[in-house]
Amino acid sequence: MRFSDLISHAYRSVISHKLRSSLTALGLIIGIAAVIILTSIGRGIHTYVLAEFTQFGTNLIAVFPGKTTTLGLSGATISTVRPLTIDDALGIANLDNILATLPLVQGNARIEAGNKQRRTTVLGVGPSVPEVWKINIASGRFLPAHEQANPRAFAVLGHKLAAELFAGRNPLGQRIRIGSDRFRVLGVMEKKGQMMGFDMDDTIYIPTAKALALFDRESVMEIDVLYKSNTAASSIEKSITRLLITRHGGEDFSLITQDQMLKSMDSILNILTLSVAALGGISLLVGSVGILTIMTIAVTERISEIGLLRAVGAEQNTIFMLFLFEALVLSLVGGVIGVGLGILIVQLIGFVVPGLPVQLAWVYIMAAFAVSLLIGLLAGVVPAMKAARLQPLDALRTE
Repeated sequence: MRFSDLISHAYRSVISHKLRSSLTALGLIIGIAAVIILTSIGRGIHTYVLAEFTQFGTNLIAVFPGKTTTLGLSGATISTVRPLTIDDALGIANLDNILATLPLVQGNARIEAGNKQRRTTVLGVGPSVPEVWKINIASGRFLPAHEQANPRAFAVLGHKLAAELFAGRNPLGQRIRIGSDRFRVLGVMEKKGQMMGFDMDDTIYIPTAKALALFDRESVMEIDVLYKSNTAASSIEKSITRLLITRHGGEDFSLITQDQMLKSMDSILNILTLSVAALGGISLLVGSVGILTIMTIAVTERISEIGLLRAVGAEQNTIFMLFLFEALVLSLVGGVIGVGLGILIVQLIGFVVPGLPVQLAWVYIMAAFAVSLLIGLLAGVVPAMKAARLQPLDALRTE
């Protein structure tokens, strides 16, 4: 029997049993669509999170107090850790190839402006926020430079906070109260939106030294370091390490580059995407069981047809290929419909829920389609072998 005849016969067998074929392919359709939807959500989250991390640039190093790895020393040594200070940030800023440093303190406090008040996030920062964090001023100006040691009580409002506190009035030059201290508004930041679930517009920026006093802290929470993009991160790490060891008398701090954070996050998110793909793959497994079951039943129902084909000269290999091609046709049809349905649903999700990041993961789509064909091949082998082994006379007697 010619190859084209095998394809034609398999196609007619599938079409002649529409309900059975539809139910068989349904498992694969649902499985492939599930894989596409879940991996698209996973890939969308992956892209979204990495974009959030990289919006500040990649030539950043964060300095944190304390070592992230230890040598098993006793807990009593924790008290010997020297805190990170504003002077540490100023010292790092004087190193070669350093563009700016940003000592950071974060907390929450009540903000009062006239008869309006609300609690919000307070960021104690240096004057280099626009440069380091890539956030521009919408009106007014940011905190003045060269005042980190003994700064004046100035504040810069986030876009949303300014709108809620002053409701259309110009906030520049106005007095506000943060906790028990009074500050004068110097500027308003441009609208930035959400970053990793943190509303950058609902914040207020004050000098780091003022935040230390406000929250009764002795040290900053971290120091962000912006270095020249044409400089190797490793050389900057060595320079910062040498300086801080000299200042602290030991390595009681940790350095994390933006590239290290991105690599760690990328590996975690890849595992997430692979995990959701595996969940969708369970549906594909169910679909393979369906094909195996239906094809086994088909062999039982068509024993007389097999006997007739063998009687007119069809070889075992031909019978085997006939039933194997039927399984492949079912898996091919289910795969094509499943891919189309999955892509359509992903597009609808992106349209109906624009806030949910979705992105088609074509590698997983092609893998799911290939797996559907492999499932058809494997699930069709056992029934096809059973059909090919039937003896002509025994098969004809079942008529």
